[in-house]
Amino acid sequence: MTATSTFAPAIAEVLVPDLLPPLGPGTPNEGFHAKLKNLQIDTAFAPQAVRDRDMAACCLAGLWLLHGYLDESHKISQEIETTSGSYWHGLMHRREPDYGNSKYWFRRVGPHTVFDVLCKDAKALVGPDAPSVSRFLATQTTWDPAVFIDLCATAVKGPEPLVKLCRQVQHSEWRLLFDYCYRKAIGAG
Repeated sequence: MTATSTFAPAIAEVLVPDLLPPLGPGTPNEGFHAKLKNLQIDTAFAPQAVRDRDMAACCLAGLWLLHGYLDESHKISQEIETTSGSYWHGLMHRREPDYGNSKYWFRRVGPHTVFDVLCKDAKALVGPDAPSVSRFLATQTTWDPAVFIDLCATAVKGPEPLVKLCRQVQHSEWRLLFDYCYRKAIGAG
């Protein structure tokens, strides 16, 4: 992820680089609720101008999700009729957990720009002691969100090393998607 210093100050203030959200819904991070509620598309990206309001809304959906506010994230993402909006929507449902609904939204995403890097990041996270059920991550050549959803569904019932691996991959996915949406929101690539 881009260093928080390169994000607009209001957004950098709610980014927590070391936060590793749970695979499930978790508990909302109450200490950030007021700051998140104050983020508005027209002001949150200042001093940069917003060039793509849908991508800016994606960023807001992602920030709510990062801090465990699934309902707030859902309200935003379900209104964004883009592949990235569908991506955030799918991530929220995976955390809910509503795995079937998550897969539905990922089918709407199709191949996404972040998938190639995510595939490489997931490979790098799989160590020699990784649970056997997750070793496919080390050999896959393309990212398959449905297979990762299934792995997360297994992980919530599985051993701690599998939970940790899935949380790390999920966090990498969040960072890649957030960075992509942020850059698009401000017209930086």
